[in-house]
Amino acid sequence: MRILGIDPGSNFMGYAIVISDGQSHEVIDLGVGSFQKLDSHLEKIKGITKFADKLIEEFKPDVLAIEEPFYGKNVQSMLKLGRAQGAVIACALRLDIPVFEYTPRRVKQSVTGKGGASKEQVAAMVSAITGIPNDGKSFDATDAVAIALCHVLSKDSDSSAPKKKSKPKGNWDQFLKDNPDRVDN
Repeated sequence: MRILGIDPGSNFMGYAIVISDGQSHEVIDLGVGSFQKLDSHLEKIKGITKFADKLIEEFKPDVLAIEEPFYGKNVQSMLKLGRAQGAVIACALRLDIPVFEYTPRRVKQSVTGKGGASKEQVAAMVSAITGIPNDGKSFDATDAVAIALCHVLSKDSDSSAPKKKSKPKGNWDQFLKDNPDRVDN
């Protein structure tokens, strides 16, 4: 399986191409796309889209594994991050490449065993797992490798299509079924 791992960002976007058979993992390419010098956020989105298209065209991944946006206090930053992530996802979906999203905590947990691991710990484990040098400089790139590895190490990778989320057990429909006497007709 050839996985494109993406650590999204509107200024810097980490990427990694990982080939894995489930037992061994080879990093084919990794790096960081830089969009900080572009003038507006829309220009950055355009640059991100072109960059993602180029990666997909060059490496022809089987799947895209991307980090989900996480809750932050700065709403503007979250919106920009979500737009950057959406641009990459749209590139993959346009070419029928399955997309899998993983929370930062899940990525860290799958690679290091600790959901609260530091970027340095993630980089060290990525190096230990894949054999790539740990220069301690490009956390965006090593995070992208970790996202790809998370996909390989997760049960989601057993399927070529994303799993549908099931309804929570405590949903409204179930409540109505369990409590018909509490419904006004």
